[in-house]
Amino acid sequence: MALDTRTDRRPSFAGLLWRSTVGKKTAMAVSGIVMLLYLVVHMLGNLKIFFGAVEFDAYAAWLRTIGGPFLHHEWFLWIARVVLVAAVVTHAVAAFQLSRRDIAARPTQYAHKRQRASYATRTMRWGGVILGLFIVWHILDLTTLTVNPRAESGHPYANVVATFSTWYGNVVYIVAMLALGLHVRHGFWSAAQTLGANRPGRDRTLKNTANALALLLTVGFISVPVAVMTGLVS
Repeated sequence: MALDTRTDRRPSFAGLLWRSTVGKKTAMAVSGIVMLLYLVVHMLGNLKIFFGAVEFDAYAAWLRTIGGPFLHHEWFLWIARVVLVAAVVTHAVAAFQLSRRDIAARPTQYAHKRQRASYATRTMRWGGVILGLFIVWHILDLTTLTVNPRAESGHPYANVVATFSTWYGNVVYIVAMLALGLHVRHGFWSAAQTLGANRPGRDRTLKNTANALALLLTVGFISVPVAVMTGLVS
């Protein structure tokens, strides 16, 4: 008689957490905060373009030497990229799975009555799609320089000016940044609720913080193409 050598493997805590709705929402909140912190730093770095080509190019070069001599050339950038990719993938997968779970749990006969998932949910979903497509474009435009017809490796200031000297470069970037502002506005509030930061008396402060962050990032990022279009940066 053959013995059953199979052993029942109990799922890990991380696996159980990920399978739960609370776990997916927590993953979305934490990954969203990681991306938000990056966006704030990235936006502040972008604003150095207003100080001229020499300073902006020097800033871009400095990014490749962060952590030296302990870290080799560009190691910090690659570490940051890996963390960001992990955050983006986690955020997107959790959002997709939560959306599918919500649809599967929704009674069909009441689907047309469901107004709760109207403005905010549609904004988050379509904003996420727009931002996902923009990330691909942005990498091809200013990292690999594939779709930037006048790009020249080693000249980040000139490449930014070249991008925003085209009408389509401005349209893609500005639409994406408007979507980003709405995404941050709703996402910050959702993350605060998921992580239990909202308390009686804090709601107003959290909503004001979400609005301020969304406005700051939107205006900060859009100011660069506007400056190129108006000749302030050239």
